[in-house]
Amino acid sequence: MKDKEKHSKDDGHNHDHGGIFGKNTELYFAILSGVTLITGFLLEKYTGVSANIPFGLYIAAYFFGGYFTLKEAITKVSKGEFEIDFLMLVAAAGAAYLGEWAEGALLLFLFSLGHALENYAMGKAKKSIAALTDLAPKTALLKKDGDTVEVGIEELQIGDTIVVRPNSKISADGVIVKGNSSIDQSPITGESVPVDKTPIENPDKEYTAKSDIPDENRVFSGTINGNNTLEIKVIKEAKDSTLNRLVTMVQEAQDQKSPTQLLTDKFERYYVPSVILLVILLNFAFLVIDETWNESLYRSLAVLVAASPCALAISTPSAVLSGVARAARGGVLIKGGRPLEDLGVLTALAFDKTGTLTEGKPKLTDVESFGNIDKKELLEIAIAVEELSDHPLAKAVVRDGMERLGKDTKIPDADDLEAVQGKGIKANYQGNSIYIGNLELFEDIDKGVPSDVSEKVRALEGEGKTTMLIKRGDEFIGMLGLMDTPREKAKETLAQLKEIGIKKMIMLTGDNQKVADAVAEEIGLTEARGSLLPEEKVEAIKKLAEQENKLAMIGDGVNDAPAMANSTVGIAMGAAGSDVALETADIALMADKLETLPFAIGLSRKAKAIIKQNLWVSLGVVALLIPATIMSWASIGIAVAIHEGSTLVVVVNALRLLAYKK
Repeated sequence: MKDKEKHSKDDGHNHDHGGIFGKNTELYFAILSGVTLITGFLLEKYTGVSANIPFGLYIAAYFFGGYFTLKEAITKVSKGEFEIDFLMLVAAAGAAYLGEWAEGALLLFLFSLGHALENYAMGKAKKSIAALTDLAPKTALLKKDGDTVEVGIEELQIGDTIVVRPNSKISADGVIVKGNSSIDQSPITGESVPVDKTPIENPDKEYTAKSDIPDENRVFSGTINGNNTLEIKVIKEAKDSTLNRLVTMVQEAQDQKSPTQLLTDKFERYYVPSVILLVILLNFAFLVIDETWNESLYRSLAVLVAASPCALAISTPSAVLSGVARAARGGVLIKGGRPLEDLGVLTALAFDKTGTLTEGKPKLTDVESFGNIDKKELLEIAIAVEELSDHPLAKAVVRDGMERLGKDTKIPDADDLEAVQGKGIKANYQGNSIYIGNLELFEDIDKGVPSDVSEKVRALEGEGKTTMLIKRGDEFIGMLGLMDTPREKAKETLAQLKEIGIKKMIMLTGDNQKVADAVAEEIGLTEARGSLLPEEKVEAIKKLAEQENKLAMIGDGVNDAPAMANSTVGIAMGAAGSDVALETADIALMADKLETLPFAIGLSRKAKAIIKQNLWVSLGVVALLIPATIMSWASIGIAVAIHEGSTLVVVVNALRLLAYKK
């Protein structure tokens, strides 16, 4: 009954009217309309007062009930748009013309009351989103020339250092340069437990948003400091902060229409003209049945009220708004109605391995010594040599090796490092030449590798591990095994996904097939595909999409962007620390936690179920009311009461999503 594009954006008559009673003026006017209507009706029926008094009260009820309705209708009609408010005014005017003043006043009272309550209910969902904006403090303590000065956050520049006091909000995205603390990141990432943060190793370095900053050193605007004072170097201006971008994207997501909403819009394009044609025809019913024109006009006005698809227009946008708001509170950014609905009907998930199913960094998993040397001595030799290298595997050996030996263990120095590209390294340690590397390194030296040692290496590689063989002089003294280990909650999360009906879970990785199979077996994937180049991942996604109705790709949102673009839904993890992930994904899990995924899918399914319920209610009420008013079983008053009641039912039903539990 109006341009439905606008209707959806307004989320169903969501007009913020002010007035003499402030923001609740519309509600007070609706109540006054009801009071004057009831008073007039009682005086007319049960007293002998002059007819002018009840008539005057009905006029007052028309004024209070119709004021905002008329105001809205004039605005819309002047723009050439059909507005349901206008049609209700036509029905009320028709009732007055027929002398049914009480019924017309009842129509306007119920319609205005429905408007006001609907605005209040939808306002709750909008406030949930608006509350995100209030998370960031308005000022910051800027460190300048040894003093601290309070400034507005918009004045902060990249490279500034701010001081954050205990138990106060952090006012900018940045890196910690001084102080240790536990940070409550739940406003951004949805994590329920505070995260320990430490100062960055090189505080004097210039950092930007694109710098590779470890999670334990990075902080976000709007998060809450623990019990210690922190000094933070700003890496983003306030307008570009993660929180600010999150709020902007959530607000934009409200206007992104879901498939169901597009379908209802299409339906309404045919439905509305059909109803208007029916109403016009019913005006001439007196020509074929025994009734007066006034009775035909009354029937047509009742049908007009009954057939107005107000509940239908609001049923999907209200659920999308509530779902997006609830997801944002849980650390999940859902970019609109389409991904919200699609996520709930997924049958298959494709995962990237590194950093998604696994920790994304190698860990020392095996230490095996040969001959008379013990593991402690083997580790000391390996750490001494690997400390000279800056290779990621070398760093993992030093880090995890020291953890096994104890942080206070004194390791003698090695020297004279030589790197053999792609094979390993050589160094001097306590007068001996130490070689550490893969089998290829030793096949080029002296007599190669004894068969028993070679078998042990291949057995470890068969478990998907990277092996480092260690040789001292002419003797092989041991080997190390390293692996990018699965995330702690990966197995549990995948089990939950199976429980909620995800039939196929596939890993797509550039690692070799043995590594892929080892990880898949450990965490319970249905399939693993290894040795894939980025373009081969895209091809794999396309083929899977042909087999499965709905498919999601889960990765870091950066190098997986092409694969995500070819899936039904692209889901990025750890998006709070990645601008690219925020932009490319349909759904962004703000925390770097796989276990948020079942919550997002569960919320989506609940939203889908609520949208279906709302459609059944809205269409069911119209299907009952149209024949009831055509047959004169329901009056205008009954029609508008049920009409407005159904609209409120679908809005309140949608608001249940705000209370969805993980």
